[in-house]
Amino acid sequence: MRKHFAIGAAALALSATSVLAEDWSGFYAGIGIGNLEVDTSVPGIKENDTAYGIHAGYRMDAGDWVVGGEFEHDWTNLDLVPGAISVDRVMRLKATLGYDLGPALVYLAAGTANVDVDGLGDDWGGFYGIGAAYAVSDRANVSLELLEHNFNDIGGSGIDADAWSAGLRASWRF
Repeated sequence: MRKHFAIGAAALALSATSVLAEDWSGFYAGIGIGNLEVDTSVPGIKENDTAYGIHAGYRMDAGDWVVGGEFEHDWTNLDLVPGAISVDRVMRLKATLGYDLGPALVYLAAGTANVDVDGLGDDWGGFYGIGAAYAVSDRANVSLELLEHNFNDIGGSGIDADAWSAGLRASWRF
């Protein structure tokens, strides 16, 4: 009896592992919604608002580790100075390195970002952050990302900004 139980338990463990295994390799694209908060070097100018976006990228699953690259474009209407200065969009070129947990993926993200500020111009800066994705099917996953951005001398104005974003995303692999 014990032998049959042990064999059954081992078979169940092996089958559960194969069911939970996820290959994160391939091209993907998706949509997202989140919050963007911008804190400028001008005292008292700090605001947050909703951001909506699209993203597309590629991941390569190398066993326990997953590497990838992504383009992301978020739109917002964040008024820093109502009627005069607003953040309209943030674009990111992102590199990711993650750990494959089967149906879940946890990862670090870093790269370069461009912010477009109506009334000041645009600027390139860096960002870094963390993320987690969960596969809801073979082709779809949901993820959450937290990113911190740094922009210096936006549009030559002498104004710097730190921005934080939290985003909920849905992606489809093809």
